[in-house]
Amino acid sequence: MARKPRKPAIDFATYFAVRLLVCLIQALPMTVGLRIAEFFGWVAYKVDRRHREVAADNIRHAFPEIASNPGRVDRLVRAMYRHFALMVVETVWMPRKLHVRSWRRYASMADGVRAISPFYNSRPYLMLTAHFGNWEFVGWLVGLFGFKIYAIARVLDHPLLERYVKRFRQGTGQTLIAKKDDFDRLTRVLRAGGQVGTLGDQDAGPRGLFVNFFGRPASTHKAVALMAIEFDAILTVAGSPRVAEPMFFSMECEDVIDPRDYADRPDAVRAITERYTAALERLIRRHPEQYFWLHRRWKSQPARKEKKPTAV
Repeated sequence: MARKPRKPAIDFATYFAVRLLVCLIQALPMTVGLRIAEFFGWVAYKVDRRHREVAADNIRHAFPEIASNPGRVDRLVRAMYRHFALMVVETVWMPRKLHVRSWRRYASMADGVRAISPFYNSRPYLMLTAHFGNWEFVGWLVGLFGFKIYAIARVLDHPLLERYVKRFRQGTGQTLIAKKDDFDRLTRVLRAGGQVGTLGDQDAGPRGLFVNFFGRPASTHKAVALMAIEFDAILTVAGSPRVAEPMFFSMECEDVIDPRDYADRPDAVRAITERYTAALERLIRRHPEQYFWLHRRWKSQPARKEKKPTAV
C-alpha cells in the first residue's frame, strides 16, 4: 500500500512546535515541569477515552483481584497516564541533567550491576526491557557509562522528527538499528560480539509464540530467544522504574539468562521466551502504574481448534 505524500509545511510546523516545547520544558524548574506533566497526564486521561478503556480492560484481566472494584482500576489507569506524562518530561530533561558526574543524583545502580556486568564479557549481549518505567533512561545511562550499545527502534514516519529523535536518543553513544529494515546490520553486530538493547513486550501477531503473560496467552516474538541461541548471547531482563520524585530511577535486573543452559533442550526457544516474559511480568507487578497498559498486548490469540464432527 503506497504511503500518502507528506506535506513539507505541516511537517516543519510540527517539528518546530516539538522543538519549541522541548526548549520550554528544559528551561523550566523541575517542580514546575512536574506540575505541567501532571496536568497533561490528567488531560490525556480525560480525552483519550478509547485507550483509557483498553488500559482498564487489560488491568482487569491482569489483576483479577481488583477487577470487581472499578475505583481501584480507574486509579491505576490514572496513575499510568500520569507516569507517562512525567516520563516524557524526564526524557526531555536527560541531556541537561544526566551526566557522568551527576548520574548518582538521578539513579540507583544497587541492582543494576548485574545488567552492566555482561558488557565486560566477550560474548554478545542482549539487554531486554519493556514499555515500563523509563526505558529511554536505560539506554541513556548505559551509553553514559561508556558502553557501546545498539538499540532496536521503530523509524518514525515524520522525517524531521525522526532525525531529531534519533540524534536525541544517540546523545550518549548508543546507536539505533531500524526495527524492520536493518536485520543484516543487527546480525553483524551480534556476530561481532556486540551489545543490543530491545523491547520484549510487543504483540507478535498470529504467527508469534504464545506464552502466558499475566495469566493470558500473549503472542511474543521468537527473535529474542533465537538470537540468544544462534549467537550465544547472554540475555538480561532489566527495567528502570521511577522510585522517587523528581526524576530518580532504580536500574533493576530481574533475570540473567544464558542460552547455554538450554543447549540440550528441544524446546529451548519456548523455554527462554517463557522465562524472560515471566521476568518482565515480575518487574511490572512491582510497579504496575509504570507499564504501558494502553498497548493491546493480548490482541492476537491462539487459533481455536475446530472440533471434529463425531461419527454417527
